[in-house]
Amino acid sequence: MPAKPAFPAFDAERALQLARSTFDIEAQALLGLKARQGESFGQVCRAILECNGRVVVMGMGKSGHVGRKIAATLASTGTPALFVHPAEASHGDLGMVAPGDVVLAISNSGESDEFAAIVPAIKRLGVTLVAMTGRPDSSLALHADLALSSAVDQEACPLNLAPTASTTAQMALGDALAVALLDARGFREDDFARSHPGGSLGRKLLMHVRDLMRSGDDVPRVAPDTPFTDMLREMTGKGLGFTAVADPDGRVHGIFTDGDLRRLIERGADLRALRAADVMHPGPRLVCADALAVEAADVMEQHRITSVLVIDAAGRLVGALNSNDLMRAKVI
Repeated sequence: MPAKPAFPAFDAERALQLARSTFDIEAQALLGLKARQGESFGQVCRAILECNGRVVVMGMGKSGHVGRKIAATLASTGTPALFVHPAEASHGDLGMVAPGDVVLAISNSGESDEFAAIVPAIKRLGVTLVAMTGRPDSSLALHADLALSSAVDQEACPLNLAPTASTTAQMALGDALAVALLDARGFREDDFARSHPGGSLGRKLLMHVRDLMRSGDDVPRVAPDTPFTDMLREMTGKGLGFTAVADPDGRVHGIFTDGDLRRLIERGADLRALRAADVMHPGPRLVCADALAVEAADVMEQHRITSVLVIDAAGRLVGALNSNDLMRAKVI
């Protein structure tokens, strides 16, 4: 087992001071970034909105890692985007760039050899080249059609060498582009959900009641003239803690729940003489099968109930849904 490297005595207070200094430097970098944006920001947004293709994000090293995140954020908020590595671009991946695209080239120095090798080819493709760089006078910025300044006064690194504040600025500038573009596109929650079907928002905004409800023989259901003992047997057998009371054609008359049963027993009612219509709760809460599951959850929360009956567009009983069904689907 290799020996652990020897370090000077660790100074926890110095580490905390450096952390706080890092936060201060990066916060100042973002405030400086805000002041540096001007007319070119709007021009870049317009170029992306008007392009017929995709945003192709490129970056080397740490800028490349930031670029991957920017491409992912753009793609998930309505702007088709992908990441292409500049070094791989000069060995065939430039074929992923097509006329009508916008290339977003990220380089703090603006003098990366990999970009120098491919910029002429990018220009020949007739695409719009946008430079995001910390040096507006760099070769990359001068050859670009549009340039965004991601300049910072200093890195958070005590040596002023490791990309820290500069990559934070790049990340924030990419987020600013994504936010401006999604707003311009009229991008809304349901659009976001469609690109995130596996996330919690996707489940809330894309899942419908019909996807989760109990249906067919799984729905506890009796007719209004059903004897009480038969109604209790139906409710107990289906295990949902309630039964719907409905006509053979599906028109809902009411609902009978475990709570209603407890109240009857407390009153000392003669249960054997009763029928479903005598004890049901009329006017139960109903939801449409085509409604979003989150709407059913809202009904349950608003009325402090754990189950709802589900009807179709014609008002006929087609299902039942309870809070456990919503929890299993992670809607609530």
